[in-house]
Amino acid sequence: MRNIKLKIEYDGKDFNGWQKQPNRLNIQGEIERAIEEITGEKVELIASGRTDAGVHALGQIANFKTNSNIPIEKIPIALNTKLKRSIRIIDAKEVEENFHSRYHCKRKTYRYVINNSVNGTAIYRNLQYNFSEKLDEKVMNKAIKFFIGEHDFKGFKASGTSSKSSVRTIYSGKVERNGDLIIIEITGNGFLYNMVRIIAGTLIEVGLGKIKPDEIESIIKLKDRTKAGKTLPPQGLYLVNVEYID
Repeated sequence: MRNIKLKIEYDGKDFNGWQKQPNRLNIQGEIERAIEEITGEKVELIASGRTDAGVHALGQIANFKTNSNIPIEKIPIALNTKLKRSIRIIDAKEVEENFHSRYHCKRKTYRYVINNSVNGTAIYRNLQYNFSEKLDEKVMNKAIKFFIGEHDFKGFKASGTSSKSSVRTIYSGKVERNGDLIIIEITGNGFLYNMVRIIAGTLIEVGLGKIKPDEIESIIKLKDRTKAGKTLPPQGLYLVNVEYID
């Protein structure tokens, strides 16, 4: 039996998140349907992690097992003919039988995109979060550095988190401005439910001058959700990259 690893890009706007669920349009279910159409097999597609409704991906990773002998280079082409245009299979590779997209994941990189203009955007409204008050990206970039390292992020998770531990390690983080866009990018060994969106909301408070950059350290230590910023909307969030290196 072959184990196939897929790299997937999707626009989350029209989907009720990654996870398969009855009577609701979801990304996992759509790809599993396409796989069944081209292989004749019902499969379980295992992702590196779930994304919520409205969240996008540039490099989601998922794997499935199949007895099909379709050449590996033909799999993306075949699947893309069966999928909505808002889901694209970017690449497919045959991997070791024991490879598991979620359990073997070492690092993930997320990006949050803020349109920091007064009037926002019509064309990209489902791909960016519009925040019209002027933000200072330089102090936001100073603040994000305080998230780097191993911390208990209990104060940066939404209720309903199923993870037993709220300890995570952040390897890098940066905030940059490109015209009206403020780009927040953060890499870690894992993220709690809504953690990136709460970090981004907290950084907005920093950018407004309501929180000083060095106050992030104490906010993390307090482990109190009410001390961090609000949870920003899903449309600005992207899963950019998933790494499996040691």
